This record gives sequence, structure tokens and C-alpha cells, in this order.
Amino acid sequence: MADKTISSTQSTALVRVGPSRVSSALARNRLGVSSIVFFIVSAAAPLTVIGSGAVLAFANTKTIGIPIAYAVIAVVLALFAVGYVAMSRHITNAGAFYTYVAQGLGRVPGVGASFVAVVAYNAMQIGLYGGFGAVLASHLTTWFSWNVPWWALALGAWLVIAVLGVLRIDFNSRVLAVLLTAECLIMLVFNVVELTNPADGTITFDSLAPSNLLAAGVGALLVTAVTGFVGFEGGAVYAEESRDPKRTVAQATYIAVAFVGVLYAVSAWALTVGIGPDRIVDAATQQQADLIFNFNGGFLGQWIVDIGRVLIVTSLFAALVSFHNTVARYLFALGREQVLPAGLGSTNRRTGSPYVGSLAQTVLAFLVIIVSVVAGLDPLIDLMYIGTTFGGLGVIILMVLTSISVIGYFSRRTDTGENTWHKFVSPGIAAVLLLVVLWLTLDQYSYLLGLPSGHPAVWILPSSFAVFGIAGIAWGAYLKSRRPATYAAIGLGANSVIGRASRDLPQRTDSSGVIPSVTSPGLAMGPIRHEVFRVGSDHPVGPVSRVLSEAFVEGEIAEWLVPDPGAPPPDLPGLLGDGRRTRAGCRRGFRRGRAVGRFGVVPGGVRSAERDAA
Repeated sequence: MADKTISSTQSTALVRVGPSRVSSALARNRLGVSSIVFFIVSAAAPLTVIGSGAVLAFANTKTIGIPIAYAVIAVVLALFAVGYVAMSRHITNAGAFYTYVAQGLGRVPGVGASFVAVVAYNAMQIGLYGGFGAVLASHLTTWFSWNVPWWALALGAWLVIAVLGVLRIDFNSRVLAVLLTAECLIMLVFNVVELTNPADGTITFDSLAPSNLLAAGVGALLVTAVTGFVGFEGGAVYAEESRDPKRTVAQATYIAVAFVGVLYAVSAWALTVGIGPDRIVDAATQQQADLIFNFNGGFLGQWIVDIGRVLIVTSLFAALVSFHNTVARYLFALGREQVLPAGLGSTNRRTGSPYVGSLAQTVLAFLVIIVSVVAGLDPLIDLMYIGTTFGGLGVIILMVLTSISVIGYFSRRTDTGENTWHKFVSPGIAAVLLLVVLWLTLDQYSYLLGLPSGHPAVWILPSSFAVFGIAGIAWGAYLKSRRPATYAAIGLGANSVIGRASRDLPQRTDSSGVIPSVTSPGLAMGPIRHEVFRVGSDHPVGPVSRVLSEAFVEGEIAEWLVPDPGAPPPDLPGLLGDGRRTRAGCRRGFRRGRAVGRFGVVPGGVRSAERDAA
């Protein structure tokens, strides 16, 4: 209806101006600190990490140092978090790593990082379907003698997650809150049992000794530890949907790192106390992932073992939900900025969820599950273990790039209010330490995959991130040369929608910010002026009046609100005789426009003000 020609002699009326131009917006103010913590910790899947990852680390490395390794990695990631959350206070964007690299190192490297992020987080999420289906199938066979194929159970979870992905984000957080609370409670119960029933009647701290980090296999220990934390960086992904993102993301990230670090270190240490530091390696080798349940079942009974096994399954499900939401928001951010197809940047107007990105991830997961079944892949080894290890490597690469990006971003800005520790020292230390972890990961990658060092997968999988990164850089260079409007909006988040609106406008001719007058087709044919404002110091965004026009249709009211500094005052006959009546009349006419929200005011509003004043 807004496209219809409207006579300038019409009186004031309300017309619908159509869907908001800024339609690609996530729901605001849905998540508090606790909700984001639930998403972060759920992605880490703590019960799965300790019940499976830590136990297998004892068995495979033949050392007892995994508890201290968790503690050390928690410190490294806390250093990383200092610069990471400092960036989050200045940049609010669901693209997180991608946006930070774009703002710190440049738009072209940012697009390269976005390709790595999409591949890494999809690998993490889809790989977990294999673990969920295989573990649940095994339990159903043990408990009920039901031989249900793993893929049928995985598709059941897939369907539920597909529905959750298009619902309100705060509903997802409540689901995760229930699952994560139960998961952490059972871990605390296990810890109490293990510490109150120490081997040989003595609590020892051997596994927490720093000397364990000097033993052979320390690289494998650190790599195993860092993969257990993957997902902690997800707080910034939910910044646009949080309440007070500058504060919420920082608090949630620090709480999550501290909570997960303490929980991992204490839980792994408690297990060595219960089993005995001199017997933990042999016990883990013999019993594998059943060790934690077998030990605690001897004190608590079989019922607690069954509950623990159920919670392993819910732990995997919670991680699936969390990573699904992360992938959906990355796709949304890239679609909104048109780095990927623009349709991915759409949100559901009722729930505020990035439903197109969510459905795209759902379709991809379905295809991978089907292909895995047809190819006869092992769900635990080929999907979960290799998939999540591969995804974890990608996240480590992104953390290294982000630490360097923090330094690059703040080195060009002097008015941020951040101190030197936040801007340079902590990110610099984190970059060096994460580079060491990355090198160790690549060096120990054959161990992580459980394959011979000469196996093709040992070099193909890590090299694929270089391929995706280079492909992203090439795409970014293409956007720079062929689609400059899209390129200029990279990293702007919600502001990119406004920024692209200026591509059809005349160029600025002076430093005043005023663009030459144009006429607006379909509306009253009066002069319309647009002003360009800037986000930060290097991203032009405009036009303001096109955004304002959703509340005030271009015409005399827009001209009255944003007058031309060089033009004479508007001729308002009848209003100059009585200043009091003039102000009152103008306020009445203005309020009518301001109060309608998504509706516009037909040109003629100033004349309506004249009539009110008369």
C-alpha cells in the first residue's frame, strides 16, 4: 500500500508501510546470564567428557595427568576470554568469531574465518548424532533387549531438535537448564562418593601435580583437555538476544569457563582418588567408559548406574541442541550480511528465531546421517569421535585468529575505555599459548583419531580447514571487487541491513553528510534528504531517513523533522501569530506520527497541524 501515489492535498491518515526493512533481527532481551551459561555448559557436555573423554585419556596416554591438564587449559581459556569479552562489549553480533576476525584483521580474512566456523560447528553438531544414536541403542538393548538401529534414534533426536530450533530461544534455554542441572547433580554425587571412599583410605593429590605435564604424552593430554571445553566460546553468539549484552556475555563467559574448569578438574581428580592413582590407568584400560558407573554403582546401587547412563544420553542431546543453535546463528549472521544467500538471514516474526538457518542445518544433518548409514560408517568412531575431534580443531584455529584479531581491533582504536591488559597483554599471551595447543593438536592428531601416523585422514582432515579458509578468502575478495555494497556491510551485524539500503542513493558531495535531493517515486513528490551516519570509525551506514520513513513517510513531516541547514524555515501560515498555539499544534501533529509504530503518516501532516492550531 505504501507504493501507491498519494496526493499532497490529502489530510493526515494512517497507512501500513509493509514489513520492517530491518526484518533480519533476532529476538531481543530473551536471555540473561544464567540462560547463556546453560547454552555454553551444555555444549561442553560435562558428564560425557568425564565419563568418556577423561577415562579414555587415562587409558590411552598411560598417565594420570588429565586433571591438571583440565586446570591448565581452563587458565589458558580464561586468558583468551579476557580479550574475547572485551570485543563483545564493543561488537554485538551473532557471527562471533567471524565478526571479530572481520573487525580485527579485515573483511576478507573474516569471510575466510566464517567458512571455517560453519564447517567446524556443523562437524561438532552432526557428529554428536552418531554418539547419541549409538549410546542410546546400546542402552535399549541392555535394558529391554530392543534392537533399534542407531540411525532411527538419531533421526528421532533430529526431529525434536528441528522443532526446538524454530521455537523461542528462551524455551530452548529452559530445556537445557533441566537437562544440565540433572547432569551436574549426578556428577556431584559421583564426586562425593569417590572422595569419601578413597583407595587405601587416603585422599591423594598425585594427579594434580604439575610434574605430570612434563611426562611423555603431555600433548595428547592438553589436546584432550581443550576439546572438552569446546562450546564455551558460544556466549557471544547469543549477544543479540541477551539482556544488556555488554555485561551479560562477559559474565556468562567467565562463569562458564570457571565452572567447567573446576568441574572437570575436580571430577577427574576425584576419580583417581576413588580408584587410586596407581590403579586408574589399568582400570580405565579394562573398563573404558563403564569405569565411572561401575565404581559408583558399587556404593549407590544399580539404579544410580542406570540414571547415569540415561543422563549420558541427555548430555549428548543437550549438546546437540546447543550446537544446533550456534550453527543456526552463524548461518543467520552470514545470510543477513549476504556473505551467504540472503534467505539465511530471515527470522521468524513470532518467535524471533533464525528459522531458515536452523532448517538449513537440519537438512544438512539429515543428509549426513543418511549418507553415513548408506556408507556403513561407525556412528561412534566415524561420526562422533572423528567428527567432534575435527570440529574441535577448527574451533582452536578460530580462537587463535580471534586472539590476534583482538589486538588488531584495539590497536586502531584509542577511545574504547579498555585497559592494556584487556586489549593487548591477555590476548597476546592467549594467542601464544593457543598456538602451542594448536601445534600439539596437529602433532598428536593421529593419536586423537586412533589411526596410524601415515593414514591419509591424519593430514586430509586438518588440511581441509586450510582449503575452506582459502575458499572463504577468495569469496571475500570476490565480494570486494564485484559486490562492494555487500563487502562494505561485512561484520556490521544488524546495521548491515541499514547500510545496504544506501547503495541506490547518490554519493555524498561534501563533509556535511547531506546527500543531494532526490524525489521519492510513489509518494508526494517533494524533496527528500538523507543523512549518513557512521558505526564505529570505519563503517558508513545510511540512510537515516529511510529508517525513519517506517514511522514517518517521506514528505513534509520528514522535511520538518530533518530540515535542510541551508534552506529557509518552512512557511507555516497561521502558525506564527501565536507561538503557544504553534508549538501545541505542531506537537499534536508530531505525536500522531510518532505513536503509530510500524505505520506511516501520509504527507499532509504539517497541514493537519496547521488546522489543529487554527
